[in-house]
Amino acid sequence: MNGFDGQACSEHPRMHSLCEAYQLGIAIRNELGGSDLVTAFETLDHSIDAIEDGYPAWHPAPLSFRAMVFSSVFMEITGDSYAEFTRRLTRQPEVASILGFGRVPDESAFSRAWQNRFNDTTHEYVHAAANFVVKEVHDRNILAPEVRPKAEIVDDTEESADSGEDESFSQEKIGQMTRLARDHAFGQFNSDRASNASYEDTQFFELQTFMGMVRCGTAQGATRFQYRRGEEYGPHGDTHLRAVKQFDPEELVSGFNETTDRLLSVIASEASFRRPVTAAIDITTIPYYGEVEGMPMVSGTKDRDGRAFKFATLSIIGQNIPLVLAVEPVRESSEWDENPSNQIHRTVRRLVRRAKELVPIETVLCDREFDSIRVFQTLSNLDVNYLIPKRVSSSERDVLEQMEEDDQEVAVESASVHVESGSHPMRLLYVPSTSGEGTAVFATNLRVGPEEAESFCQRYSRRWQIESEYKSIKHDFLAKTSSKDYRVRLFYFVFAVLLYNIWRLTDFLLKAGVGGEMDYAPVLTAGECVELVASALIPHD
Repeated sequence: MNGFDGQACSEHPRMHSLCEAYQLGIAIRNELGGSDLVTAFETLDHSIDAIEDGYPAWHPAPLSFRAMVFSSVFMEITGDSYAEFTRRLTRQPEVASILGFGRVPDESAFSRAWQNRFNDTTHEYVHAAANFVVKEVHDRNILAPEVRPKAEIVDDTEESADSGEDESFSQEKIGQMTRLARDHAFGQFNSDRASNASYEDTQFFELQTFMGMVRCGTAQGATRFQYRRGEEYGPHGDTHLRAVKQFDPEELVSGFNETTDRLLSVIASEASFRRPVTAAIDITTIPYYGEVEGMPMVSGTKDRDGRAFKFATLSIIGQNIPLVLAVEPVRESSEWDENPSNQIHRTVRRLVRRAKELVPIETVLCDREFDSIRVFQTLSNLDVNYLIPKRVSSSERDVLEQMEEDDQEVAVESASVHVESGSHPMRLLYVPSTSGEGTAVFATNLRVGPEEAESFCQRYSRRWQIESEYKSIKHDFLAKTSSKDYRVRLFYFVFAVLLYNIWRLTDFLLKAGVGGEMDYAPVLTAGECVELVASALIPHD
């Protein structure tokens, strides 16, 4: 299955052309890792089926359309003018041959092609492919001296980290993302509002998507959304908040699960989607600064004075597609509420059960917050492996002291877990800390010997991906709100995660479409991926 070659792409011509442009950019970027720019173009085997020659078939144009397009991409990558590029081809006629010319064109031929032969779609194609290459070369520190400076293609507002609002999403991009979310993902959510309501649920979802993408609050977001789509199209801010509160929290989480199932179905046949998966469980916080009285879903934080809403997630990690498979609200006992004491193993059970309905899970990684014999037994009962760092208690300290006396760097101790829900054997692995200081202790239910303990524990380093994931969810897709209402907070967080998943799935499909390596780093930024989302995911009729 190629995520960009199906009927869905052909039914969205502009999106199809952008898919193809980014694939061209990726192909060039991959070749630049071990060769110069000319050689990268020489090895290209790339079609340009998604864009059309502006000259009719009967036109006596002697120069290949494909050659003119590739030349324009080359010039955009290097920053050559028409005159400079023509001189390059004159000095190096083999480059003209590589690009597909039988002779060296004069500079006016390139100018005429850009003005008369290329339409807007072709212009966009050239810029998308070339700009991707320039950004990747500089962001990944690829040695390619002929590539122009990144500053020449990136304006100041795009590079500014201090901007109060993220403007990297154009109006067109916003429209594409909201249409994707409406047509592909939002069908699983239902507010159960009256059938004669003034606005469809999808219009609230579009507004929520818009607010997440431009990172603004409800009132400002609704005003700006109406400005773009028309005053009568979208709801006012207060109407939006009232509608959000109509969504039952359990049904909202259920809708997320069904949507995730749909998204995974898109890549079910991709060989590069590895199964079973390695997963990470963690808890993220959304700060809260208001009064806590009567706020049972607000918890304390590690900072003793901090307050926050908390959400647990289970995510795929490793050399795979980094998707969030499950979301679970965290309800803890605090001094201002009457909640029962938090039993984290129950949260873990719900997350893993939900995720296992979607994909087989081999190993779960958690941080030290999940160091609990109840968590260990829960994971064992669910028939998944685990690797979790241990807090150092007196018994672990005794082993560490003995290791120091024996001048050992690695040790494995057998242990067992016995709780009311069952029992199982486990291992405590004592290995050198990756920080370079001291010894780290991990718990696992796998039979690991001393000779393999250190390499096995290196798997834990993959867990950093979930921290990067949280950062992206909060900074790229989470709309702002100061609402005290937990239903609003949950709705906002779930939709931010949903948009993150859509972005990551699009990135995965793009890599799969060109045989790219399935590493964690996206080939496209969140903003760039929005351009491709519709063609990759919108199902055809």
